[in-house]
Amino acid sequence: MIEDNRLLTAFKSGNSAAFGTLARKYQDRIYNLCRHMLADPDDSHDAAQDVFVKAFQGLKDFTPNSTFYTWLYRIAVNTCLDYQRKFSLRSFFFPTGNEEHLNIFPSPMPSPEAAYADRQSMEALAVAMQRLSGKLRAIIILKELEGLSYEEIAAILDVSVGTVKSRISRARVELKKYMQKSTEQKRV
Repeated sequence: MIEDNRLLTAFKSGNSAAFGTLARKYQDRIYNLCRHMLADPDDSHDAAQDVFVKAFQGLKDFTPNSTFYTWLYRIAVNTCLDYQRKFSLRSFFFPTGNEEHLNIFPSPMPSPEAAYADRQSMEALAVAMQRLSGKLRAIIILKELEGLSYEEIAAILDVSVGTVKSRISRARVELKKYMQKSTEQKRV
């Protein structure tokens, strides 16, 4: 964080290379967040690039009310939500049938039976995650995959800690419901 502040000061003083250092520091984390929220690798790459373009353009106005990392994550979440809105409308009218996102959780299990069961569970989870609203998907990704605290998530999403806890609870309930429906449908 101290290094981030030093780089921010350098950038605001005219050293544009300082932003490159910040971008390299956070590029993998931002891409992973976009990848989990958008599923498609190409869309995730595009969204991550958009995040850094927006951050570069807005950095001169950045005030350290929160950390750079929190501010950047907020931009990333909002950018991904924008992409989801754009693509959900497009996919409604032009479905692709692309099921590639179901293969994002490779199985480490050695036995074929265990690998099959694990794959079925991961596919059901991937489908369930895609069925969540953008707000609920973002909050689950930030909490469960990124491991952020309630306070960090609240700062990123600009909501109260109580709202974060409520959304996480609601997201878990919906995920469980979608997973149970998926399991029941496969038995029939």
